[in-house]
Parts: sequence; C-alpha cells; structure tokens
Amino acid sequence: MDTKKSVHGEWSSRTAFILAATGSAVGLGNIWKFPYITGENGGGAFVIVYLLCVALVGIPVMMAETMFGRRSRENPINTMQILTKEAAADEHWHYLGWMGVIAGMLILSYYSVIAGWACAYVVKSFTGSFFDINATGAKSLFVNFIASPGELMFWHTFFMFATLLIVARGISKGFEQSIRFLIPSLFVMLILLVGYAMSTDSYFKGLHFLFNFDFSKLTGNSVLIALGQAFFSLGIGMGAVMVYGAYLPKNVSILETTAIIAVADTVVALLAGIAIFPIVFSSGLPLDSGPGLIFESLPIAFGNMPGGWLFGTLFFIMLVFAALSSSIALIEPAVSWLVENKNMARNQACFYAGAATWVLGFGSVFSFNIGSDVTLFGKTFYDLLDYLTANLMLPIGGFCIAIFAGWMMLQKHSEQELAMGNPLHYQAWRVLIRYIAPAAIFFVFLHVVGVL
Repeated sequence: MDTKKSVHGEWSSRTAFILAATGSAVGLGNIWKFPYITGENGGGAFVIVYLLCVALVGIPVMMAETMFGRRSRENPINTMQILTKEAAADEHWHYLGWMGVIAGMLILSYYSVIAGWACAYVVKSFTGSFFDINATGAKSLFVNFIASPGELMFWHTFFMFATLLIVARGISKGFEQSIRFLIPSLFVMLILLVGYAMSTDSYFKGLHFLFNFDFSKLTGNSVLIALGQAFFSLGIGMGAVMVYGAYLPKNVSILETTAIIAVADTVVALLAGIAIFPIVFSSGLPLDSGPGLIFESLPIAFGNMPGGWLFGTLFFIMLVFAALSSSIALIEPAVSWLVENKNMARNQACFYAGAATWVLGFGSVFSFNIGSDVTLFGKTFYDLLDYLTANLMLPIGGFCIAIFAGWMMLQKHSEQELAMGNPLHYQAWRVLIRYIAPAAIFFVFLHVVGVL
C-alpha cells in the first residue's frame, strides 16, 4: 500500500491539506455555539478543559480516521473493506464506511438549507433590510423568511450548486483553489469583525465573558459538553476526514497536521466569540438564543450601529464561507465512491450525489413551513435528521473508528502509517485510542441521547 495513490490525485502540500481539513471542521456551530457554551461554563476554565478533550479524544480519533484514508487511498466504503480484510476482522466492520458516507449526505441535505439562510442574509444585510430594525422586526423578518418554501428552496439550491461546482473541479482545481481563498478570507473577515468589536464599549465585557477563569462554573456536565464539542467540532465520523486523508501525501506527518487543524478550529471559534459578544452586550441582546443569535439577534445590532450594513454583510459572507468549506467535504465521500466504484466521471458523480442530497433537503425546507406539522417520533423531518446524525451516527462512527484503530488494525500497520518517529508518541496515541477515546465518546453518546 505504500506506493498506492488515489485516482483523484493528492493535496499539493501539507498546507493545502491543513486548509482543507480546517475548512471541513469549521462550520456554523463554531460561530454561535462554542463561544456561548464557553462563556456559560467558566470561560477560560472551560477552554482549558476543552483543549484537554481535544488533545485526549479529538486529535487521536482524527489521526485514526486520517490514517485509514491514507492507508487505502480510496473512499471510506472501500477503505473499510480493504482495512477489514487486511486486519482479518469481522466483515461487518466495512459498514463503518457506509455509515460515514450516508451521514455526510444526510448532514449536507439540511446543512445546505441552513447555509442558504446565511446566503439570503448576505443580501438582506447588503440591501439595508436591517436598518433601524427592532426585536419585533428582526423576528418578523426571520419568521416570514423561513415560512416561504419558495425562498428557502431557492437558497438551498443556490448553495448546493456552489458546493457541487467546486467539487466537480476535483482536488487541485476545485478543492485547493477554493480553500486557499475561503479559509484565509474567513480569517480576514473575523479579524475585521474583531477590530470593530474592539471599538465598542462592551469589548472588555465580552472578553471577560469568554475568558474569565471561573472554575466554580465547571461541573461534570461542563466536562461532557467539552467532550462533545471537541468531538463534533473536528468533523469526525462523517467520512470527510477519511476521504481527505486518502489524498494526503505519504511524507506528511498526520500528528502534526491534525494538531494544527485542531488549534485552528479552536482559534476560529474563539475569534468568533471575541467578535460577536461585545456587539451582543453593547446592544443588550440575549446571549442564549443559539442559532437565533445569528438570524434574529445580530441583525438588530447590525441595523442600529454605524456601518452596520457593511459589518453585517461581512459577517454573513463569513458564515457562507465557513459553511461552504464544510459542505464540499460532506459530499466528497459519496462522489469519490461513485467515481471509484461505478466508473463515473467526476461531473456525473457530482450530479447524482448532489441531486440526491438536494432532493432530500426538500424535507428540511418544508419542516419550517408547510410541513411543520408533519412529525415522526415527535420530531419534524429536519429535527429527526439532526438527531439521527449528530446524536447517533457521528458518536457511533467515532467510537467504532477508535475501536478499529486501537483493537482491530494491526499494530505494525498503524505504526507504519503514523510514522511518529518517537516510540513514546506512538504508545501514547495507542493508549488514548484504545482506552481513553472510546470511553469518552461513549459518555458523550449517553449525554447527547439524554441518559447522562
């Protein structure tokens, strides 16, 4: 397997892989969720716990998933079939690859709908829809928007088309060219927003909310929240990391790159908090509104501050870029499988995988309007997909990745692929992937399904 290369090509450099994988990890949740849960769970104290969770759980599992992809040089489904045979493991392990590919498509089907909201709000901010808006007006603007299936369908289609346009161009012309623009641009816009936040009278109040070391707020539940965020934030278990690993050159260190990606992902989330919370505090807006913070609360702030149309537009463009860098990773596992197993051209594979995902997204579109009364197990179509993927498929996928890497894969193969140099580094990873990570992910699973 040492000389095998992916039929799709390779990343041109370590930097290209880091940017792509960082883009895959950075998503809408980084912008609103991480800063808020940080402030509510002890600020700097929570950040320390979170970073420990990233180091002990997130990075080891991400290393394992990257290692799987690079060893096989194929899509996640083929990867698990190859590695299962190589390890002489039970043949049912290959379903882990199927679960990752399916999870990616399911997530993208509703993620595209939400990303479409951000696209629409770029236009709304630029055209002055937020000007002098109050809380009632902002809520009405959002409610009327999601009540229109036609509007949601248009923006869902627009975002899916943009995603597929990039993926169809392949690794070098599509992924690399777009990511080299999207990720640096995202950081530039974040820095500009942080610069604006520094000019508000609540800048230091926002910093205190995020970074005050209040260990009294740390509880057992805080640790579980940190574990869950560390796991989900890196995009583990969706097949994206595995397929990106398949394009990783042999001479690139998996340990170093995954550590850099984890740090970059965390920095984006913290910068988002530094940018958002001073604006929120200055405007006297609620902190705990989750996604509503983006689409209902922040428009009030942008609509009532000098230059708000510009900073609001920059903010929502940043959201679109973050979503787009994740969406291309979510669809790639399915596209690569169609290319490798069904002998399709990449354009054709993008069409079939994209069309299936786009049509599935109709269910989420209608969940917010004409189909809001249609429920299964008490959940709308959107809520059901969100629960199925985030609460069940991803934790189970991550748990299985850790078990396979630690207990099924032959030690000589993982040593060869990780090539850490220092035997102590490898042994530390092996302990984490065999014992610590599976146990932690199991507790995360119990937490998200409401057992803990």
